[in-house]
Amino acid sequence: MTGKGKVLLMDDEQVILDVTSEVMKFLGYELMSARDGAAAVELYSQEKSKGHPFDLVILDLSVPEGMGGREAFENIHTLDPQAKVIMSSGYTNDLMMTGYASFGLAGTLAKPYRIADIKALLENMIPKKG
Repeated sequence: MTGKGKVLLMDDEQVILDVTSEVMKFLGYELMSARDGAAAVELYSQEKSKGHPFDLVILDLSVPEGMGGREAFENIHTLDPQAKVIMSSGYTNDLMMTGYASFGLAGTLAKPYRIADIKALLENMIPKKG
């Protein structure tokens, strides 16, 4: 597959994972997904150790059941300080969303996602390959 990049998406809502996965695949990106932060950290670690790191990670800030984006980001950042991580939330006034750069995040993505927002984000965050 000559994709444009590899993305890890973590969200606790399966419908968001399904729809976003279809959109990203349509746009030419490879996508792996997780339902909570612990699974996302594990996936990130596995892919990095295989030598196939993610170009971008999108984490849902709040996950009612399980590890949320804040803790997952801290774990991923410890594994790989160069990881490019975007925080996603419907709570756009959360400090991690408004002051994302001070936490070391690459950006934010407000919910509900719009296809144009996802496309622009991916194009801005993932450098064009070959």
